Amino acid sequence: MNIVDLHVHSTKSDGSYTPSELVTYALEKGLTAFALTDHDTTDGIDEALKAAEGKPIEVIPGIEFSSEYEGKDIHIVGLYIDYQSDFFKRRLVNFVNGRIIRNKEMCRRLTEHGMPVTYEELTSEFPDSVITRSHYAKYLLNHGYTRSLKEAFDRYIGDNGPCFVPRKKITPMRAVEIILKAGGIPILAHPILYHMSDARLEKLVATLKDMGLLGIEAVYSTYSPSEERQMRTLAAKYDLCISGGSDFHGNAKPGLDLATGYGKLFIPEEILINLKKKHSEMKMHPEQYKKTKILFTDLDGTLLNSEKQIGDYTREVLDLWAKAGHKLVLCSGRDINSVRSVKEYLNLNYPGMYLIGYNGGQIVDCETGKTIYQVSLTYDQILYVKEAAEKWGLHFHTYTDTNIISPSDDEELHYYQRVIKTPVIISEDVKEVKESGSCKCLIIELHDLEKSEAFRKSLLPWAEKEGITLLYSNPYYLEVFPSVSGKGASVKKLCELLSINPALSVAAGDAGNDISMIEEAGMGIAMANGSEDIKMAATTITAYDNDHDGLAHALYDLI
Repeated sequence: MNIVDLHVHSTKSDGSYTPSELVTYALEKGLTAFALTDHDTTDGIDEALKAAEGKPIEVIPGIEFSSEYEGKDIHIVGLYIDYQSDFFKRRLVNFVNGRIIRNKEMCRRLTEHGMPVTYEELTSEFPDSVITRSHYAKYLLNHGYTRSLKEAFDRYIGDNGPCFVPRKKITPMRAVEIILKAGGIPILAHPILYHMSDARLEKLVATLKDMGLLGIEAVYSTYSPSEERQMRTLAAKYDLCISGGSDFHGNAKPGLDLATGYGKLFIPEEILINLKKKHSEMKMHPEQYKKTKILFTDLDGTLLNSEKQIGDYTREVLDLWAKAGHKLVLCSGRDINSVRSVKEYLNLNYPGMYLIGYNGGQIVDCETGKTIYQVSLTYDQILYVKEAAEKWGLHFHTYTDTNIISPSDDEELHYYQRVIKTPVIISEDVKEVKESGSCKCLIIELHDLEKSEAFRKSLLPWAEKEGITLLYSNPYYLEVFPSVSGKGASVKKLCELLSINPALSVAAGDAGNDISMIEEAGMGIAMANGSEDIKMAATTITAYDNDHDGLAHALYDLI
């Protein structure tokens, strides 16, 4: 019976065999096909295909994406991907950029701990490789900083090591979507290795199936017979194909061989034949894998350029986004009237639009004009902040449904009104919000930022007790709002109200008050002009800034 291996690594990621050497070895092992599935790269596929020309073996173009789900590292294998498509190449550039940010920070930490290394030195020592922690371990061993690879992990670069920097990964749901859009077969790799409860694993499989997952790696080097039966049963329950692979890495995994794993692995060609049938069905009915997405976008610094406008290309991409049936949400720390005015002056009139103001405190349905969700500060909380700001000599204002209420007509208010055109009521009293409360208060200090920070710290004990968040939306603006709101909470709430899978949500922003939104969404986009902390939180960083249609370039491939 013919045999195959659908999970194999080369030197292009963390294996010890070159792609050409893998072809030779696979022939020696009697394989009729193997899939080259290097971590987050397809750099070895051309070499492997060339080496296989005219030989009785099929090289399957593949990849293994590293993703994250509820704090766990989850791997999604893609088989038969169109790795040469412009779409797929752009996606891999984003993966590389994320790795570079993380790797440079790890080099900095190692240097601080007495093991000087630059990112350039590391990549020079391991040319043409996707840098992983195993490369750091080898570098430390080669340069005499540790006596073994194990010591490198135990002391420095393990999950709890002082020099380890976790790389923000895409979700497995997004990995499935990318593989499908690249024409490939998405497979959940080695589920047993995640050490999840049966219920938690089944929840993941059900979610991935909803996104378009087509297979489970039910045959694997380390599985016991009972574990393989368990995975086959799970695959049958969700109508998923069986896949199988050794996860061969060569010398990097001693004792684990191609095709046979630790000696008892056997992957019949029938498994590959069934996957090919499913692949053909998928290509015949691509419409069944298209899902409605929802975009939550910040305004200033993200959707809007420096002139508070939308670039021509950004508008073109938004038109395509809406035409494809996806939803658009304008999400801002501004009051809801100001968000509405932005929508109107930009002439954004797409079906299914929503507005979110006050950092998630209020959600408005544009088609009905009605508020569908709101959370507010109480009158007593507003008075407390107002009186505290007066004692510190800081500007304070709050909001009604239609107006800004400010005790003083001062420099800070005029600065705020450069952009925000909501009508203002100058009043020492804030009784207008006594009945309804207000979604937020704003403290503005233009000159003495240290005073603003000292004020924030003075409020922290009260804010923690009251369940209130104190957050800078920019260096001058200190936002005060209920902790149960926030942009991240609004993403979760609107997806719930619309019955949209949160995995299909996309959020884009550039500042600190966008981080919760970025982290809550299925995919988080940080602008190139954004803060460093939001870039660390995001799954994607735009190639261009907000003055050069950065969001549109990142959004195009999600349509």
